[in-house]
Amino acid sequence: MTSVTTAVQSYYRTWQGWRTHWVQAGQQGPAIVLIHGFGASTDHWRYNIPDLARDHRVWAVDLLGFGRSEKPPVDYTGELWREQLRDFVSDVIQEPVFLVGNSLGGYAALCFGVDCPEWTRGVALLNCAGPVGSDSIRPNPIHRFLFSLPGVVDVASAGLFFYMRNRQVIRQILHQVYKDPTHVDDALVESIYRPAWDKGAFGVFRAVFKSPPGRRLDQLFAQLTRPLLLMWGTADPWMTVARAKRCNAFAPYAQVEWLDAGHCPHDERPDLVNPLVRRWCQSVAG
Repeated sequence: MTSVTTAVQSYYRTWQGWRTHWVQAGQQGPAIVLIHGFGASTDHWRYNIPDLARDHRVWAVDLLGFGRSEKPPVDYTGELWREQLRDFVSDVIQEPVFLVGNSLGGYAALCFGVDCPEWTRGVALLNCAGPVGSDSIRPNPIHRFLFSLPGVVDVASAGLFFYMRNRQVIRQILHQVYKDPTHVDDALVESIYRPAWDKGAFGVFRAVFKSPPGRRLDQLFAQLTRPLLLMWGTADPWMTVARAKRCNAFAPYAQVEWLDAGHCPHDERPDLVNPLVRRWCQSVAG
């Protein structure tokens, strides 16, 4: 497979006073923006960018708080990342785009597609995160009590963060969420491990841990006016097939593709995802 370092240019820009990172490849064709998931970065699109760039102009963005972007002490929400993406698309790309997002990045892409339809040609989601239906955000009484106690969230998030900031633990987690563990290599582990040591990384983790759930996916699906592609790794233990079917029920207009992969199909099975994205963009563009 092609390395992420080939034919991909790296850039930085200041957004709202913070340094943010993005990469770009490709000189012709429709514009695609790739958005990573929680704890990941532009590096997670290592097998997608060079291939898609053969006939598309491809950008990938490090969301504020992740990857090579700064990690300031701000409230981390879907709306924050939507604003970052909106300004990036309007300032840098300057035309409507196809958005492709994995997990948390899928949620950010969906928020963008709903709130910025003038900049959106279509939204493609890979094992999208976010609450689905009113039951998904109904608080458990025990959790409600524990999280009302002073300092509980800070202590819990600190313990979890420092436990996970370990190469071996990262590898173990990836083995759980990739169907084929042979796709979990040193480069992938390092791409997640390295940003976890950046200044402010723990603050980002704690802020996301404490942040409210935000708008539900069913609400967003009902408001989306652009074409939607749902790609779902069926071996994902986090975002399960049952969850995917709930999403499809709330978005019956979506094109749905089931993939023999785990939580990150784009990295585990680029041989399936890249052709799907390419065909979908072509069909939407007409």
